[in-house]
Amino acid sequence: MCHEIKILAKNVYGTISFCENCKVYHINFTNFYIELNKEDLEVFKRYISEIDVDYWETKYDAMPIKRKIVVSTIQNNLSLLFDRSEFDAFKNLLYLKTKTVKDNLTVLDIDYTLFLN
Repeated sequence: MCHEIKILAKNVYGTISFCENCKVYHINFTNFYIELNKEDLEVFKRYISEIDVDYWETKYDAMPIKRKIVVSTIQNNLSLLFDRSEFDAFKNLLYLKTKTVKDNLTVLDIDYTLFLN
């Protein structure tokens, strides 16, 4: 059980933290959670940095889906899906480029289809 967790980076989508006791990184992002040791985190960061975002957005351009960037996992029937802003935020977390959360939302931050009746 992790008792000495220190948050390393945080944004509106999630956090990356490190447990000094068990030497494990905890990545909590939107609706998924990953635990990695230092070596696995470095491999994962390299893998994420090599993903061609433009390729995935072009490949699924005609599809009516919001999240078009696919991150495959070792498990054949499981992939992580991102839109460009989520993917950029995820990379920023992995590379510890963000440390704060925006406190105030703008209208553009809210992903909701508004119907005026």
